[in-house]
Amino acid sequence: MAVVSNRRRNVTAITLAGLIVLLAGAALMIGPYPLSLGDAVSLMWSRLTGQGGVETAAGQVLFSIRLPRVLAALLVGGALAAAGACYQSLFRNPLVSPDILGVSAGAGLGAVLGIFLSLPVAAIQLSAFVGGLVAVGAVGLVASAVRGRDTVLVLVLAGVVIGALAGAMTSLLKVMADPYDQLPAITFWLLGSLAAVQAGDVLAVLPAVLVGLVPMILLRWRIHVLALGDEEAKSLGIDAGPLRIGVIVCATLMTASVVSIAGVIGWVGLVMPHIARMLVGPAFGILLPVATLLGAVYLLATDTLARTLTATEIPLGILTAVIGAPFFLWLLWRGRRGWA
Repeated sequence: MAVVSNRRRNVTAITLAGLIVLLAGAALMIGPYPLSLGDAVSLMWSRLTGQGGVETAAGQVLFSIRLPRVLAALLVGGALAAAGACYQSLFRNPLVSPDILGVSAGAGLGAVLGIFLSLPVAAIQLSAFVGGLVAVGAVGLVASAVRGRDTVLVLVLAGVVIGALAGAMTSLLKVMADPYDQLPAITFWLLGSLAAVQAGDVLAVLPAVLVGLVPMILLRWRIHVLALGDEEAKSLGIDAGPLRIGVIVCATLMTASVVSIAGVIGWVGLVMPHIARMLVGPAFGILLPVATLLGAVYLLATDTLARTLTATEIPLGILTAVIGAPFFLWLLWRGRRGWA
């Protein structure tokens, strides 16, 4: 891949940041209860200055429904794309996604179990979060028990096995669930949606996302070196083993936290890092922020379409697959080289 100039990288990042502002503004105004730009600005100013009007119907729609949803879309999309960029660099494979180690399948199983047990929403989210961490922990145990093999290959294969097992248990719970009450809720959650997200949910997962994202930013140079291979990393004085474990923990923490409030949303963590690599190259220091911004833009745009295209909201997992799969096939058809 040709070297990407710093000017192009800066322009790309600034363009994506501008798109986020424009899409966020549009998402706040578009919907069954339309708001004008003047209404939105007036309500925002009233909220900041403590004036009245926030308790009106328009204020409730803006601050209780749309603003939390917009923030959740930005957070979930950015976290999934960042995790995908880390996994792809870690495994040196652009076809890797955040659920490669079974985190999405484990989180799905945890949430389905919570719904099956008729737990409250907060407990379901916590169950999904714990389920994702437990699944990746099981993958790590399997990988540590298998010695004398390629570590990356063992991790991927163990992730496939644990993910398949979690998927089978999820299917069993779906068969046993109440078809009139629990099964629709389970199906909707597994397809991914931000319809039920509230401001408290965003605040609850934000620390976990930051705990996972900040170390990746601080270790961006080391992660880039790790993408070149263990031998190259060792020659530069970097111990690949602990670093790989740290990256997996951070990426898993981000993925499990956002999946716990949004459900299983595919393709974001697979396609967005790939596009970011096409735009700014494989250098992880710039790839990570650009992929994060791309993921935020993509999921915000997709969520706005999901709630406005039809009278009944379309689950996010369906739209991301409908949009992402053909686009990824186009990427494969182009046969673009340059993975480093």
